[in-house]
Amino acid sequence: MQLEARNVSFGYGNNLILRNVSLSIAQGEHVGLVGPSGCGKSTLSKLLAGYLHPKGGEILWNGKPLPSRGYCPVQMIYQHPEKAVNPMWRLGKTVNEAWKPDDTFLESMGIEKAWLRRWPNELSGGELQRFCIARALGPQTQFVIADEMSTMLDVITQAQIWKLLMDTIEQRNIGLMMVTHNMDLAKRVCSRIIWLEELNNL
Repeated sequence: MQLEARNVSFGYGNNLILRNVSLSIAQGEHVGLVGPSGCGKSTLSKLLAGYLHPKGGEILWNGKPLPSRGYCPVQMIYQHPEKAVNPMWRLGKTVNEAWKPDDTFLESMGIEKAWLRRWPNELSGGELQRFCIARALGPQTQFVIADEMSTMLDVITQAQIWKLLMDTIEQRNIGLMMVTHNMDLAKRVCSRIIWLEELNNL
């Protein structure tokens, strides 16, 4: 199985951000997507996860279009966890909306049961990002896109967050695309680095 972009283009009006971008990432592979700010990394990530639809070309999972309904096998973890959750929902509802993890899994993510009754603004950024990771790792998830997911966290919390994610995806052979400016981190986590500027035919 693989996640694939075939000749994908996207833009707003006449302003193209991506033109004829093609890439493929195998299930279980860990790949870094790097490039300067504004080059389209986050846009490509949203296209690959089905949040945006290309103006040209296609996004495929295992040779077929991403499902438009139900749980998508490609899940995203964002840079700002507070923007990825509903501030009007307690965190237990936030996780259970996607799937219903058991206590053992939540404990492995470093999530305390008492946190499930809290509101998002009652947790730190690192604690809230653990919920976003847990929510993304449902049983049907086969690929994760982490878009600068630890940039806003301190160094110790960054290391903890990445260990939580990597332990689970390696156990389950889940693919990973890490979107980052941090080349040192990308080299430690990924077996292959993709430079978006080299793929983008602008």
